[in-house]
Amino acid sequence: MWLCASCKPNANGLWRVPKTVMAAETMQLVNYLDSEGIKQVPTRNGFGEGLIEAGKRDRNVIGVCADLSESTRMEGFKKALPEQYIEIGVSEQLLVAMAAGLASAGKIPFIASYAMFNPGRSWEQVRTTMALNETNVKIAGAHAGVSVGPDGATHQAIEDIAIMRVIPHMTVVVPCDSVQTRKATLAVAERWGPTYLRFGREKSAVITTEETPFEIGKAQVFREGNDVAIVACGILVYNALIAAHQLQEEDGIDCTVVNNHTIKPMDDAAILDATKRCRSVVTVEEHQKAAGMGSRVAELLAHEHPAPIEFVGVDDQFGQSGDPMELIDYYGMGTGSIKEAVRRAYARKK
Repeated sequence: MWLCASCKPNANGLWRVPKTVMAAETMQLVNYLDSEGIKQVPTRNGFGEGLIEAGKRDRNVIGVCADLSESTRMEGFKKALPEQYIEIGVSEQLLVAMAAGLASAGKIPFIASYAMFNPGRSWEQVRTTMALNETNVKIAGAHAGVSVGPDGATHQAIEDIAIMRVIPHMTVVVPCDSVQTRKATLAVAERWGPTYLRFGREKSAVITTEETPFEIGKAQVFREGNDVAIVACGILVYNALIAAHQLQEEDGIDCTVVNNHTIKPMDDAAILDATKRCRSVVTVEEHQKAAGMGSRVAELLAHEHPAPIEFVGVDDQFGQSGDPMELIDYYGMGTGSIKEAVRRAYARKK
C-alpha cells in the first residue's frame, strides 16, 4: 500500500514522500503498515543514545540523575562518560536547583527522572529556579503517559505537557519514536534555553529513519490528505497513521497526519496550513485532553482560523495499572478511538 498517490517505497523499503506533496522537506518513513516487520523500541532508548553522543560532542553536557539511571537510560552515559555524570539520589527538587547552578557556571545539564516526579514533584523549582532565571537546563521526563503500564496512576504523568507549556521561556518537545528522540536529544543539547523533553518507557513503533529530518519547532506532515487533519505527538503518531490508512479504506476519508513534536514553540504555520486545507482537525496525545497539545492547537485555531476540532486523549481521569497497550485503548487513545474522532470531525464540517 502507498501512503498517497505519489508515494512509493524505495529499494530499501523506505517510503519517500516527494517535496511536491510535503510542501517542505522530503520525509522518509518505514513501511509502518507492516505490523510484523516494524521495529518496536522504547523512546527512552533514543534519549540514552542521544545523550552519550551529545556528551562526546560537547564536554559541557553533563547528566544528573535522581537514582533512576537505568530506567531513564542515563546508565549508558554514566558508564561512557563518568566524569560528566552526577548521581544525587531521590531528591527531585534538589535535582533542578543543582542543575540551575551548574548551568549558570556554563554547563549543559540534562536532569533525568520519571516525568511524574520531575517536573511533577519539582514544578516550583522548575518554574522559579530554572525558567524564571532562563537557565540552560534540560529536563528528561521519562515514563510519561499511561503506557508506563503496571506502575499505575502514581507514576503515569498525563498532566505534564500542561504544566510545562504554560511556563514562560520553556521549550516542550515530544518525539514520536526512539530514532526521533535521539535526534531531539542532540538538538536540545545544541539549543540554548530551559527545555522539557518527554518520552516513554514501553516499546513503541519506530516509524522514522536516520534520513527523516528533525528540527525543533518545525512540525512534519507524515501523510497528506484533504478531508481531516490529524495533529498528533509522541508514540500516538503511529496510531494516527494506522487510523488514517484504515479510514481511507473503510470510509474514503483522506487524512493529513501531522507529527507535532514540538508543543512549544509550536509550528503554527504548519497547523494552520493543514487546517485550512482540511477544514477540520483531530488532535491526538497520550495526555489529558485538558490543557495539553490539543488545547494549544485549539487556542491557535480560535484566534487565527476557527474550525471543527475533536480531541483524543485521557478524559479527566487518573490512570491505573495494566498492560500498556490495553491502557491506551481503555482510555480512548487507540486506533479505533482516533477513527471515531475523525468521523465526528468530518461530519461537523459539512
